Amino acid sequence: MKSNFLMHCLFILLSFQSCNDSKSKISFHKSHEPNRANVPFSDAVETENLLFLTGQIGKNHKTGELISGGIEAETKQVIENIKAVLAHHNLSLDNVVKCTVILEDINDFKAFNSVYTKYFTKKPARTTFAASALAGGAHIEIDVIAAKL
Repeated sequence: MKSNFLMHCLFILLSFQSCNDSKSKISFHKSHEPNRANVPFSDAVETENLLFLTGQIGKNHKTGELISGGIEAETKQVIENIKAVLAHHNLSLDNVVKCTVILEDINDFKAFNSVYTKYFTKKPARTTFAASALAGGAHIEIDVIAAKL
């Protein structure tokens, strides 16, 4: 019995050591949009089989302007921005496993959700909450985690 316990402890110790020897690589990716090259954050951070995207707002990246038309228009633009970043990394919305949604007004939830459900048909895990204000005067921000298959 004591011998089995010692063998088990040795196995755990060796397993732990081999995990430490195979360090994961982390890649910090700049934006693929030239006018976003100097932002103080990475568009995406990649490790092993996961891609963590920075939060996106409803800004048209070509013009630099926030989309007008309310929460539905902003939600559509946010998701199009996410799609563009994912496509740059050879992924799609189908690779998204987790979304974090921040609304400026929780009363926009139903309108936001009517757009969101058209795009995220695989139904990734999601957290949604409201904040008193968002960057750039946005009404919505979404960040995602995508899995590389």
